[in-house]
Amino acid sequence: MSKNETPRDPNEVLEEYEETLDSVLAEVESPDETTEDDDISLGLPGLSLGRRDFMKAGVAAGAMGSVAGCSALTGGGDGSAGSQSTPSGSGASHTVEPGEHDEYYGFWSGGHSGELRVIGIPSMRELTRIPVFNTDCASGYGFTDDTRELLEESGGYSWGDNHHPNLSETDGDYDGEYLYVNDKANGRIARVNLTYFETDAITDVPNMQAIHGCCVLSPDTKYVLGNGEFRVPLPNDGTDAKNPDNYTSLFVAVDPESMETQWQVKVDGNLDIVDTGKEGRWAISSAYNSEEATDIQGMTKDDRDNVKAFDIPAIEQAVENGNYEEVNGIPVVDGTQESSLNQGDRPIVKYIPTPKSPHCVEVGPNGDYAFVAGKLSPTVTMIDLNALADSSDPEDVVAGRPRVGLGPLHTTFDGNGHAYTSLFIDSQAVKWDIEAAVEAEEGSEDPIIEKQDVHYNPGHIQALEAMTTDPDGEWLVSLNKLSKDRFLPVGPIMPDNDQLIHIGQGEEEMELVADHPAYPEPHDCVFAHKDKIDAKKVYDKDDYEETYITEEDSGVERTGDNSVHVKMTTKRSEFGLPDFTVQEGDEVKLSTTNIEGVQDIIHGVAIPEHDINYAVAPQDTREVTFTADDPGVYWIYCTYFCSALHLEMRSRMIVEPAEG
Repeated sequence: MSKNETPRDPNEVLEEYEETLDSVLAEVESPDETTEDDDISLGLPGLSLGRRDFMKAGVAAGAMGSVAGCSALTGGGDGSAGSQSTPSGSGASHTVEPGEHDEYYGFWSGGHSGELRVIGIPSMRELTRIPVFNTDCASGYGFTDDTRELLEESGGYSWGDNHHPNLSETDGDYDGEYLYVNDKANGRIARVNLTYFETDAITDVPNMQAIHGCCVLSPDTKYVLGNGEFRVPLPNDGTDAKNPDNYTSLFVAVDPESMETQWQVKVDGNLDIVDTGKEGRWAISSAYNSEEATDIQGMTKDDRDNVKAFDIPAIEQAVENGNYEEVNGIPVVDGTQESSLNQGDRPIVKYIPTPKSPHCVEVGPNGDYAFVAGKLSPTVTMIDLNALADSSDPEDVVAGRPRVGLGPLHTTFDGNGHAYTSLFIDSQAVKWDIEAAVEAEEGSEDPIIEKQDVHYNPGHIQALEAMTTDPDGEWLVSLNKLSKDRFLPVGPIMPDNDQLIHIGQGEEEMELVADHPAYPEPHDCVFAHKDKIDAKKVYDKDDYEETYITEEDSGVERTGDNSVHVKMTTKRSEFGLPDFTVQEGDEVKLSTTNIEGVQDIIHGVAIPEHDINYAVAPQDTREVTFTADDPGVYWIYCTYFCSALHLEMRSRMIVEPAEG
């Protein structure tokens, strides 16, 4: 825009966008054409929402922020839960007194920040951040030799879109060993060691672009599973770049120990979110774009899409029998609808019709049902996992389809027979009875128990340990995409709003307890009781490969004409070498061991003008390699305040000019 050009009215821009969407959605048909669906009231004077208007309403959610979350906004619920951010009557408290600990760990994906965030529940206090797909100056992740190599060998990307954290399981319960999380942007899956809360492996999955959904195969973490959302040619080498008919989406299985890709399955349409049954056989994936189009007009042409039910043992048998093609060294099994592997008595992938463009799938604690949120449909489709194996008609496995509200995205559970679904358009969390939904007619609102306003436009919703076979059911967190007026303004990019809701084992009314601002953009979270996590406070030197450095080991060893190895200890308040000398142009490998044995005494190693800073925890050893390019004096100092003589703690690196 030129300086003299008048800025466009934002309302005009919004209207233009809505007109475009109207034309796009004009051909979209609802799976169930009913008069009731064509007349949804928003309860505001002069404002009604027809079926097509509902489907476009998501894009206008920002414009509706002034009314989103108000009890009068939807016909469902009586508003008794209120929209306040403080306890409304029952006195549920999330306070954790000074010096006391939370009951639960919460692991939040950091979205496009690339990190994980660890938050205590119920206090919602942030405990730490774990860098995964991003570099981190405070810890030195991405700067030390091992972590830099980890990022470089997994693609060398400078960022990642951290989406769905999943905890490792044994017998259907969290075992506290690992957390796995996907990078939607770059098709990667990472593993975090929960002994030290550090990323220890990242797999750049071949053949896949944009791994959106990620989960472990219950009950014993046999695989880490991922959904490739974007359809691309196979192989994606430019050969079929202009022929979308040859694009495909892939489902992948990664070994949780070696983190190597085991096999992939190609399917029709775009894959979205994935969860598994509790018995180790079925993985259920939501999906969209059954039209296999490349633009929104084509993607929304038909009125239905197909959820994919992957039969894991059947896929394994196909791989064992050699029924696959190898692409970039990976066995790729054909799971498309026309594949011969889907024509017999035991298809490897079952295609289950659902309303158009469903968003998410979560499997309930007892493993009976998979819950598929409608997004464009105001319903949740319940798939009977016990009927999947024997059913010849995929539609027969739909056990229920309650009408829960506008924009259902995700569902969670309290373990006492209740489901809780986030409603993006309504800005609410809805609680409903699972068995009542099975008994009710399709599209019935009778299973709904209550609705709680949230602020605003929720995405994921998670109750404590809801993804295990034995949820806790005391607290629930709504991860809201918009915060609008809930916090002090901090510029145009506002925080998200994570809201803590007390659900009392499902026996009490939902109660909004607290707002907590979140740096953009957390996507999902998962919880584990503190007794299931055994984090070490001091490193065990047997747990890492680097050589432990003692004070006697401190020194400089020339390893080549232009390379040196500097070994140095740290302790309060001194480095093992008061100074050391290298030559201009030397490649310097600096190994540092923190010989302290007391927890929480961290030492940092920073070298000015060399882009070096890393943390060394008690009994840990870290290594960094750099080139001493410029002659001069460089003071190495500690970046973690460790003692009264912290400022005096330093070492001197002298870089002598090269001869000649």
